[in-house]
Amino acid sequence: MSIISVPVTLGARSYPVLVGAGALAGLPALLSGLGAAGRLPVVTDETVAALHLHRLQAALPGVVLHPVILPPGEGTKSFRQLEALLDALLALELTRADLLVALGGGVIGDLTGFAAAILKRGMPFLQIPTTLLAMVDSSVGGKTAINTRAGKNLVGAFHQPAAVVADLDLLQTLPAREMAAGYAEVLKYGLISDAGFFDWCEANGAALLAGDTAARTHAVATSVRSKALVVAADERETQDVRALLNLGHTFGHALEAETGFSARLLHGEAVGIGMALAYGFSAAQGLCPAADAARVRAHLQRLGLKATLADAGLANADAPRLVAHMLHDKKRTRTSLPFILSRGIGQAYVAHDVALADVERFLAGV
Repeated sequence: MSIISVPVTLGARSYPVLVGAGALAGLPALLSGLGAAGRLPVVTDETVAALHLHRLQAALPGVVLHPVILPPGEGTKSFRQLEALLDALLALELTRADLLVALGGGVIGDLTGFAAAILKRGMPFLQIPTTLLAMVDSSVGGKTAINTRAGKNLVGAFHQPAAVVADLDLLQTLPAREMAAGYAEVLKYGLISDAGFFDWCEANGAALLAGDTAARTHAVATSVRSKALVVAADERETQDVRALLNLGHTFGHALEAETGFSARLLHGEAVGIGMALAYGFSAAQGLCPAADAARVRAHLQRLGLKATLADAGLANADAPRLVAHMLHDKKRTRTSLPFILSRGIGQAYVAHDVALADVERFLAGV
């Protein structure tokens, strides 16, 4: 199967996203085009290093890899691990011409991208995502960040990668739970603005999760194209365009905060529940047909994904507490907390007039 190249068009900072099984084989030509030297610092975690570091080395004969291996998990997106990463990279005596490589999921990509943004006031980096979620979402678009005690992704920078290589073969070792969590971010693109893609997901989602390469290729390429268009139109989220990509995230981040940003609830799982809640709240407010909200929830449940507060172990969650978590959302302004709501499948929009009391009543009743 051929490799699909999806451009992210940002003028002088444009870059390709290479999608397909075996995409790592194109790394030598890609690195040559980027002017990368014969050594390559690679940031990864213990789990990914054991599974895939040898694949990267095999794709780059003659290149000396300098792995920086960090602990796995969301806790790695921290000031402490950022400092450890910067110290390790500085010890390599890198120049601003060196290329950093992020080999891993969203945590490694976010952390490495942030390190690249601030190390020596900015260095180029390459994203090699190893999870479905990272391939379709976090590796594309230049959002980099770490978490703090106050909330998720509150310290970071916009720093676009030099390229993204999404080799679908790397998904073969991904646990089923992680794959399902990533699928929620695939589904998001259909729910935002592409009802036809949501129809495709209903017909092909099970095959994608079961390992069908053609389905995975179509899903990843379609998702990346959708995100690339949004990023090109609103790179730094100064308009409402890029904010649409946060469908499910305001609800989802509150659930993550309530579960301590732990393995109890993966980010993609939280987004899946969050999207079901966003559609459910939209229906409760008379904005969206109730049948569409039910369709979203039914699709998630049919594929065995989490879709309700009970699925997250939060059946008795305190609604005011969940709303309080939302107040740490990055989209909050001095006067409002924008929500991504919907008028129907593929018709998401940014609402600036949501009353938090209505959200609290809705959460208390689901």
